[in-house]
Amino acid sequence: MRNILKVDNPNDYARFVDAPVLHPLISIIHYDELAPFRHSLNNYGVYGLFIQRQFPFNLSYGMRKLQVSDGSIIAVEPGQIGGLEDNGERGSELERQIDRYQFFSYFFDGSLRMEPDEWLCITQLLAQMRQELQTHEDSPSLRNVLLGYLHLILEYCNRIYLRQLSEEDRGEADLLKRFHNLLQTYFRENRQLMHGLPTVAWCASELAYSPRYFGDIVHKATGSTAIGYIHNYIINQAKSLLMQGHNISETSRLLGFDFPHHFTRLFKRITGITPSEFLKK
Repeated sequence: MRNILKVDNPNDYARFVDAPVLHPLISIIHYDELAPFRHSLNNYGVYGLFIQRQFPFNLSYGMRKLQVSDGSIIAVEPGQIGGLEDNGERGSELERQIDRYQFFSYFFDGSLRMEPDEWLCITQLLAQMRQELQTHEDSPSLRNVLLGYLHLILEYCNRIYLRQLSEEDRGEADLLKRFHNLLQTYFRENRQLMHGLPTVAWCASELAYSPRYFGDIVHKATGSTAIGYIHNYIINQAKSLLMQGHNISETSRLLGFDFPHHFTRLFKRITGITPSEFLKK
């Protein structure tokens, strides 16, 4: 089994890097104040924002390598895996709406590049949050204050994300985002348990394209086929499920495969190794 740090609670990562634990539901870590610590590949059960002037090289998020700029933000969400492998109660209104922030998605494989004024505003907000945590006992009023700060930080991040998106080619990029979101919704709503794996024809129909034209656009944008994109997404989900402790049979069933050996065959074709070999790495 690979050395994966499970971050099921905001303070799991704080304890790993020996940072102060300030609150049971939120963790704010200042890297400059920490002693040297080992890198970790993390299996996230929480939302997280990593804000740094310089990031390590070769960071990953899902099946992709992250494109990280200096002075930027990396956003992660529950059920996903990312970081740098070590070599040696969603209840609030903010939490219920957090899916609208697209920069948490695996689809977004870059970082949020801040302008100097945005860096200053966001780091000041984090410093104020930290001061609140250090000087006030946990209470409903404190949590409301923290939620207000978090909402403001997320809106800054969203503004940066939308700015970067507008700088890209909106045609193919928008289709890929909608394609990815369609797959994400399909599995989040567990449609695979009743209808099986999503097909190219179904995806094309949902996005109002003919299957052939849809396939051509996806191939032009990614260099891969539409079915290849679907399969990569499925195997990405499979890796997360396996790392969360599900066995091969459970993972196969949860993803909508009729038989475990069909899952194993696809996993090996995409990754070059079997699920069993993946778990042993």
